[in-house]
Amino acid sequence: MKNIIEPAEEAELLHDIDSANNLVELFLKRADERSDKPFLGRKDGGQWTTQTWGEVVDQVCLLSEGLRKLGLEPGDRVALVSENRPEWCIADLAIMAAGCITVPTYITNTERDHVHILDNSGARAVIVSNEKLLQPLHGALQASGIAEHVIGIEDLHRHQSSGFTFHNWAEMTAGDAAEARKAVESRIAGIGRDTTACIIYTSGTGGAPRGVLQHHGSILCNAAGAAEILIEDFGIDDDERFLSFLPLSHAYEHTGGQYLPISVGAQIYYAEGLEKLASNIEETRPTIMVVVPRLFEVLRSRIMKQVEKQGKLANYLMDKALSISEHQVEGKKRLRDKPMNAIIEKTLRPKIRARFGGRMKAMVSGGAPLNPDVGTFFEAMGLTMLQGYGQTEAGPVISCNRPAAGLKMDTVGPPMRGVELKIADDGEILVRGELVMHGYWRNKAETERTIQDGWLHTGDIGHLDEKGRIVITDRKKDMIVNDKGDNVAPQKIEGMLTLQPEIAQAMVSGDKRPYVVGLIVPDAEWAVEWSKANGEKFDMVALQDLPAFKSAVRAAIDRVNKDLSVIEKVRQFTFADEAFTIENEEMTPSMKIRRHKIRDRYQERLDGLYRG
Repeated sequence: MKNIIEPAEEAELLHDIDSANNLVELFLKRADERSDKPFLGRKDGGQWTTQTWGEVVDQVCLLSEGLRKLGLEPGDRVALVSENRPEWCIADLAIMAAGCITVPTYITNTERDHVHILDNSGARAVIVSNEKLLQPLHGALQASGIAEHVIGIEDLHRHQSSGFTFHNWAEMTAGDAAEARKAVESRIAGIGRDTTACIIYTSGTGGAPRGVLQHHGSILCNAAGAAEILIEDFGIDDDERFLSFLPLSHAYEHTGGQYLPISVGAQIYYAEGLEKLASNIEETRPTIMVVVPRLFEVLRSRIMKQVEKQGKLANYLMDKALSISEHQVEGKKRLRDKPMNAIIEKTLRPKIRARFGGRMKAMVSGGAPLNPDVGTFFEAMGLTMLQGYGQTEAGPVISCNRPAAGLKMDTVGPPMRGVELKIADDGEILVRGELVMHGYWRNKAETERTIQDGWLHTGDIGHLDEKGRIVITDRKKDMIVNDKGDNVAPQKIEGMLTLQPEIAQAMVSGDKRPYVVGLIVPDAEWAVEWSKANGEKFDMVALQDLPAFKSAVRAAIDRVNKDLSVIEKVRQFTFADEAFTIENEEMTPSMKIRRHKIRDRYQERLDGLYRG
């Protein structure tokens, strides 16, 4: 691949991001530079097809003018309900080019969720991708009664409605693209970095989602920080390619999977979904992916199972690779490891890299804490794993590991460019800079509680190590304080439990109690294998009543307990009735457990673990 960023050009690229007044201006600049080059890719009829930067510009400008013709004015909110696809990016940019504010929503939202967001945001229009996603939305539109227009990316059935009008994508993107471009350029000249770009609703781990006011400068600040890491640690290529998988309604993907690639002139390909993600990675051969830890845990488990089936030699090489990687992570590069490392580099690692397309520069984990063992595993397999840290209220990226600074898997790296950080007396991480949100939409009290004297109170507990890298210990509000006043970090324990092959999901509890207890969801694949080996019929509910099955899970917990302190050990456990999912509201769309929902359902069962 030809490298398009020469040393003399690096400062110019970052200057473009730093000096851009808004996201649309930066997009138009990159599009003019790369007009006939591929930009957005999708799988269509079994084949990957792409739209060029120039084609996307035309669509953005025409849709922007279409929105204005509906009577939308600067500052009006437009909700966006769609799976990841090229039209998501086009719609987002067009809304901002119209001077309006994007309100992304999760495609897993229920009618009640939609009602809350429509009512709270006061969205005057909604862009929805297809009939399936219109179903839960339609009732919410009727109940809310605020939105005046519904725009279908695909053809929609014109349901009987009151108070709003249906429009289709084709009619909204018709017209003279050159004239539309002139109108957009004139309009965005008045949009500054302080102007609100979008209202992103937090995924609600602790209650009803709140609308975070992200301004153009917040996202641009994040993009500049991430671009600097790409340039200095990896270089930018002419065929730079991102694979978009996480929901674009999540701030992490919105900034890292959309505006970062736009900032550096990269391509974006849209994955077809979790079930096809592995094949999509091999087909599109991305150079960068942003993913949540849960997916890395799943991929790690699959790779380990595949290697285990390949015989003693493959397993021996994997064990050696892990051992070498563990020593390297600890800063102990041993001369005697060099010959074995060379063998692994020629045998095992190329096969693993091929499954990830063969061109992967880095996979960036964010959205939740990554278990260090997972990071070490991928490093051992020859894939660079970076862990980022942040939250929606901060653009959302605050810090990221950098190879140049030394990768240490129990840290989330140093603060990014443009981020000022300090640790409060109680250990809470405080952040200041352009990346910090302007507040919560229509929630002054919560805004004043969260932002004090310009400092964003993250709610995360941590410290800086000797090299200035952030070490997160836990969420302030999630911290377990036992009956003796000891602090216990639940996410650390849960992360260790879910690395065991027997355990798919876990939540630990123990606030104001003498010890920690666990709620366990057994791994279905392991349970099937256990049933066969023990002559039992596979029935997850029935298995949980068997003493032998419970003992097998207990053994997995005991393995974890060996590496935990006395106050962290899981003394008792019980099984959940089913997996934690988005559908039962026990997980957020970004794959974090919703503790308050799980506690509400299982509190009596957990309390029972302290009796007798």
